[in-house]
Amino acid sequence: MTITLDARNLSLKDVQSLLKLTEQLNDSFTSLLSLTNLTEFEHQELQVIRNIYHEYYSEGKISEGQIKFLFLAPLLKLAGFYQSSIKITLEENIADISIEDEDANIKGRMDLLAVSKTQKRIVTTPFLILVIESKNSSFNALEGLPQLLTYAYKSLENQTSVWGVTTNGMDYQFVYMQQGNPPVYQLLPKLDITRSTSSIELLQVLKSICLL
Repeated sequence: MTITLDARNLSLKDVQSLLKLTEQLNDSFTSLLSLTNLTEFEHQELQVIRNIYHEYYSEGKISEGQIKFLFLAPLLKLAGFYQSSIKITLEENIADISIEDEDANIKGRMDLLAVSKTQKRIVTTPFLILVIESKNSSFNALEGLPQLLTYAYKSLENQTSVWGVTTNGMDYQFVYMQQGNPPVYQLLPKLDITRSTSSIELLQVLKSICLL
């Protein structure tokens, strides 16, 4: 009998085992991306986002909905994701992932998905640029990693690589996943929006991913 597994209930060890994923640690974004300096306007807007985070966090837990609206949406807009060539999808169901050699399927929902709409030919499957999994501020950002890896893995059926990030509003944990036997995901340094230098790199990374 085939069982259905909810991606939200899987541990990192479960996901690595079921999907046969290999983890690699990468200490530098510049090994994968070309980061550019921010404009004065971008610095100012980033400071506004940092101030808003401090204000809300000082008052208590920040919900997933607030994180998406107050921090992710402004960051994605600043990074250039709000353009006609990119579609951002919210709270999408992912198709069942059938596990080879196991009587099991994985299913779940992703929080945010940036999809490139510009294609040289008509395709039925979109090219995923970035998959985002968010948690409220009381969670460690890494707790969203099993779900994020599950969603990113599904996209490798149709493309060679995909970027993903899981966040609790303050910390942003990026992963870069590539096709392979086994598939490999690189775990990049965690970025903190409350710290000036780290938040600058966060926006630089998002801008670079947007240009892929």
